[in-house]
Amino acid sequence: MSWTRLVSGIVAIALALGLIILGGWYFTSGIGILIILAQIEYFRLVRAKGIEPAGKTTMAVSIVLLLSSSITPSNTDAIFCLGGTVICFYLLFQPKMASIADIASSILGLFYCGYLPTYWVRLRVSLPSSLFSTDNIQSIPNLPLSGYWPGSWSEIRTFPTALTLTFLVMACIWAADIGAYFMGKTFGRTKLSAISPKKTVEGAAFGVLGSLIIAEIGAWYLGFPEWRLSGIFLGSLIGVTSLLGDLTESMMKRDAGVKDSGQLIPGHGGILDRTDSYVFTAPLVYYFITLLLPLVA
Repeated sequence: MSWTRLVSGIVAIALALGLIILGGWYFTSGIGILIILAQIEYFRLVRAKGIEPAGKTTMAVSIVLLLSSSITPSNTDAIFCLGGTVICFYLLFQPKMASIADIASSILGLFYCGYLPTYWVRLRVSLPSSLFSTDNIQSIPNLPLSGYWPGSWSEIRTFPTALTLTFLVMACIWAADIGAYFMGKTFGRTKLSAISPKKTVEGAAFGVLGSLIIAEIGAWYLGFPEWRLSGIFLGSLIGVTSLLGDLTESMMKRDAGVKDSGQLIPGHGGILDRTDSYVFTAPLVYYFITLLLPLVA
């Protein structure tokens, strides 16, 4: 690993951890910047195929989705549907008649780079505290812009549950990525997919196992109902989903004929290259927490 890659990775992790802890509009703004940068890279890939999507309109709708996920999360799904309609109508009135590919790539850009990332905001900022009996007075924001900073780092159990849960999901993804990378290089023999030739079945299995172990610890710590089973389910869900997210982005790059989605992060490539494992994970975890867990409580 080069020093450039190592240093840029440490800086990126430090920024991510800081924004996760702060929450509120700090975290929402960070996700907003990632959404804009990711869509710039995504539409660059799309245009490399000769497609002309509604890039600026899609970005505008994505920002509206982001604001809604923080202010009125219950309306975000409806805005997504309306936003997709607006994009289609916009393409109807272009001087050059839009193609099916133009419409499809625009809607995918809204879904993949705009709608799905809002679930990280719902998870960290807008998660109903009533879901957890452990939330207490110290969960109240204590900084401007609805931010939060721990009064004492030694009292982890006083942290807001949404913060702890977001860290848990991140830790599961990191465990899956690290497990798949190192164990795949050591024991990997069977190719997983032609989409990403370096990935192996053995690496993927160890990645899911790493995610599962972290999720089991987190489920016990957070007091999930039937924590052993729910931890296994959550860890498997995150491990598999992060892998599929990685493969999805690899498929788009392969189709566009590029190695990396961009060069924004020295030694790591673009934003999409670093966030592909996170795109599909947050929505599934959010509904696991809000819909499935209450059924077994």
